[in-house]
Amino acid sequence: MSDVDFTYIQPDGEEKQVEAMEGMTLMEAALFNGIDGIQGLCGGICSCATCHVALDKELYDKLDAPSEGEAEMIAMLDDHGPTSRLGCQVSISEALRGARIRVLGTEA
Repeated sequence: MSDVDFTYIQPDGEEKQVEAMEGMTLMEAALFNGIDGIQGLCGGICSCATCHVALDKELYDKLDAPSEGEAEMIAMLDDHGPTSRLGCQVSISEALRGARIRVLGTEA
């Protein structure tokens, strides 16, 4: 496995480039790198939405579709959009190299 570099755009607009190992999730990488707006309160089991992110449409289309449980959790969020994902459900892969991930903040 190799490291993949990508950028989080935090809720205040500050950008932070990180490098994370393939197989981790966006939530795990955010927590390890101190990204504002990602809490991961449920520990990554898709039950709290405190790792809500938005992806570019091109990247969103490259990834597997959200599971039914993830889609239901996202639909309950006030600020969800067509490319919303839960960071705990997105595994880091080569597809994320150079991506810009918008952190939408947390809803506990």
